[in-house]
Amino acid sequence: MSAPPRPSATSRTPGARTSRPGSRPPARRSRLVEEPAPAEPRQARLSHIVAGVVSAGQAVVLSLAVVVLPAVVAYLVGTATPATPTGAPDDAAQVGSAIDVAMGIWLLGHGVPLTADAVTLTLAPLGVAALALFATYVSAKRFATTTVPAWAAGAVTYALCTTAVAAIAGTDPRWGLLMAAVAGLVLGGLGMLLGILARPDAPTAAEIGERAEELARRLTGADLVPATLRLGLRGGAVAVTLLIGGAALLVAGWTVAGRATSSDIITALEPGATGGIVFAVAQLALLPNLVLWAAAWLAGPGFAVGVGTSFTPFGTISGPLPAIPLLGALPGDEWVNPVSAWTPVLVVACGVVAGVFAWRRLEPTLVRWSDVGWVFAGIVVTPGVVMLLGQWVAAGAGGPGRLSDVGANPLVTAGLVAAEVGGGAAAVLLGAKVDAVGLLGRVRDPGDDAGRGPEGAVVGLPHDEGSGDDAAERSGGPDGPDGRGGPDEPGQPAAGTGGTTPA
Repeated sequence: MSAPPRPSATSRTPGARTSRPGSRPPARRSRLVEEPAPAEPRQARLSHIVAGVVSAGQAVVLSLAVVVLPAVVAYLVGTATPATPTGAPDDAAQVGSAIDVAMGIWLLGHGVPLTADAVTLTLAPLGVAALALFATYVSAKRFATTTVPAWAAGAVTYALCTTAVAAIAGTDPRWGLLMAAVAGLVLGGLGMLLGILARPDAPTAAEIGERAEELARRLTGADLVPATLRLGLRGGAVAVTLLIGGAALLVAGWTVAGRATSSDIITALEPGATGGIVFAVAQLALLPNLVLWAAAWLAGPGFAVGVGTSFTPFGTISGPLPAIPLLGALPGDEWVNPVSAWTPVLVVACGVVAGVFAWRRLEPTLVRWSDVGWVFAGIVVTPGVVMLLGQWVAAGAGGPGRLSDVGANPLVTAGLVAAEVGGGAAAVLLGAKVDAVGLLGRVRDPGDDAGRGPEGAVVGLPHDEGSGDDAAERSGGPDGPDGRGGPDEPGQPAAGTGGTTPA
């Protein structure tokens, strides 16, 4: 039997593929043309690192200049008199000393103690820290890239810069260098993170949270932070925002009421135009501290500005104070009256608002008592932790002798704020839960399962905020516990809900 004839060139149809080797380019040439060069990823990574370094360096220079330049200008204006010629031999040393003091104040805003004339200052002007954080945020948002290498490079660069500034300023004791590095790493890392997340191409906070939850679930096999606890943390953040806003309004009222005292201090000092600018910068640096102290005043424990002093809504014990115009705004005896004794009720009201905020985002017919506990825990923890850290950084030694105790007690303030906010939130959550239980008992059939909810719902949350896997396990699978279909079958209301929609 002979082999079949091969098709001739004339018998091929137009467009048919040929097997000739020359009809396609060599594989090696295609790979060289289409694949990126190995050096490109390294160049991209290097550009990200450079962007982070530039952002952090720019933030350090800008924030440091705001503190150093007024000090140098004030010194030059103060020495520019006929009796003291500007070309004196010790001018350079005096200018250097003024710069060292200004750098020490900048470091003090980062939490690094300032030692001058055997006196150690630990009262951090939080306005300087806020300035540095804002400068880092703006620089990162403008110049950094949305990558982890850029963030890490910026944080490390900021830490190295703070350490270098501490070494130049002659920080004493020497362990202050370690504190400068740690403080720079924390503040620089936070500022870089906020700036990078504010970029248009950055993921949102919700996306980051989802990725973190997915990673934790993959590593541990469980949800480390329940959805109801996250809701409680959000409610606690609402309470903290209201409390800080109320404290800021209170400080504004103190300032208006004490403007005469502050004016007398300024008149007695006669600072002049340049000195007035320096005073303004110094008072702005201490303004966040005063707002946090006002929050402690609202909660009840109050604060102190010197050993033996006490400023509370129940009484005022004052004493000699430094000649700082801002301290003229401290509350005096006129702020102590029967009405001021009820100021802690305002903190309780913040807890009430937080409880309402959280409950309105729950499905009342699905909420269990454990869910109420998680929400309540989140509402209590957030203001407690914020006040503990805030009052800790806002307190310290403001000078020698009696000024070694300035600020509020962090533990007492945090405990009272958490208790007062928790009391207001508990009143709302418990009352709403009891009402929901009574309503559920009236509209539910006796044979209904109390724990069954719409598919895709985490217990206590509407179906669009939950996990489908958890709900499927609770409802016995996609067909329900009796095999007759899930509770959210088309046309069927969820069991026990009475056809109501999520709140």
